[in-house]
Amino acid sequence: MTDAQDTAADASLRTTGGTPPDDAGGSVTGAPTPLLEPREGIPPVIADEAALAEVIAAFAAGSGPVAVDAERASGYRYGQRAYLVQLRREGAGSALIDPVACPDLSGLGEALTGVEWVLHAATQDLPCLREIGMMPTALFDTELAGRLAGFPRVGLGAMVESVLGFVLEKGHSAVDWSTRPLPEPWLRYAALDVELLVDLRDALEKDLDRQGKLEWARQEFDAIASAPPAEPRKDPWRRTSGMHKVRRRRQLAVVRELWQTRDRIAQRRDVSPGKVLSDAAIVEAALALPVNVHALSALNGFGHRTGRRQLEQWQAAVDRARALTETQLPQPGQPVTGPPPPRAWADKDPAAAARLSAARAGVSALAEQLNMPQENLISPDTVRRICWEPPVADAQAVGGALAGYGARAWQVEQVSAVLVSALAAKG
Repeated sequence: MTDAQDTAADASLRTTGGTPPDDAGGSVTGAPTPLLEPREGIPPVIADEAALAEVIAAFAAGSGPVAVDAERASGYRYGQRAYLVQLRREGAGSALIDPVACPDLSGLGEALTGVEWVLHAATQDLPCLREIGMMPTALFDTELAGRLAGFPRVGLGAMVESVLGFVLEKGHSAVDWSTRPLPEPWLRYAALDVELLVDLRDALEKDLDRQGKLEWARQEFDAIASAPPAEPRKDPWRRTSGMHKVRRRRQLAVVRELWQTRDRIAQRRDVSPGKVLSDAAIVEAALALPVNVHALSALNGFGHRTGRRQLEQWQAAVDRARALTETQLPQPGQPVTGPPPPRAWADKDPAAAARLSAARAGVSALAEQLNMPQENLISPDTVRRICWEPPVADAQAVGGALAGYGARAWQVEQVSAVLVSALAAKG
């Protein structure tokens, strides 16, 4: 039996109601079954090299795909490092690993080379797994599979419930995973997150195969597994929430100085930048351009709870921005490397606007026909680029342009005809 079927058969792990997944991998009908405990109980947290070596040996000797998940402390700590890694594999059971105590998991990653990793929303976890030496050579992303298969809700809890008929307790998803020791309810939640991931993968594979989309999914998974690390963002301070209110270059300089000062403090203290100073406070100071600490303390976000020393460091950042020469001030807006915003197309290039309108309509219709989100059928940015600087309106040229923008072979095959037709559209 699979884990899901085995769990369904054990009355101690569920309440009444619900059914295991059917053999066809379809959605389950009837009342869902709350999943209360991992099959073998909550595994001990691996926090030393000897225990890690045992886990590596066990998972290397296991069979089939390996379910992998990671927990971060977003909103609590600086950066996106992993604070817990969960795995499950047939023959090895489940494991919970503390990557703070065991920061190098490259040995585990090597032991799983050639094994398919099953993750949910893989692009969220892969960066923090890469930092500790774990990178898959092959993967199956259950969230992306759900999107391609046409599921309206693709969160892990929703997918497990609709496909397998079990309810996962999701109350600890946003807790501070840097807490030590981790409370038992959190560890139970973490173990359950990988309990049925391989079962979900198997059911989704059957569904994708039935719909004729399995090869499409494999191409998507291969692209994720082979993608290089993301490039660092240019001018990340420009992503400060509320930036649309900041118009003048001097004010932009204040945002930049406050953001960079906050980032240094947050990194040094290993806390989320938002816990040091809010985005709203940064924008407030940029708009007001306070001339001294007294004026700064009157602004929202810099009130009576802010100490004198803190106020002085923030005012010093404002003063640095006020002292910059005109040539040192940041430019309003980032350099545009692609097409302009679509709202400007009608004025700048009416023919391009007509092409884009036709392309969007065609892609939308095709996505509905294929029962998947438009953005998974083809990237909206790719559609804009094709329409702004169009290739020759034939399948070969359009297909080459799509591939040049990173579209997978299945996407090229599906959307080329739609885009060829759109490129011929007249305003």
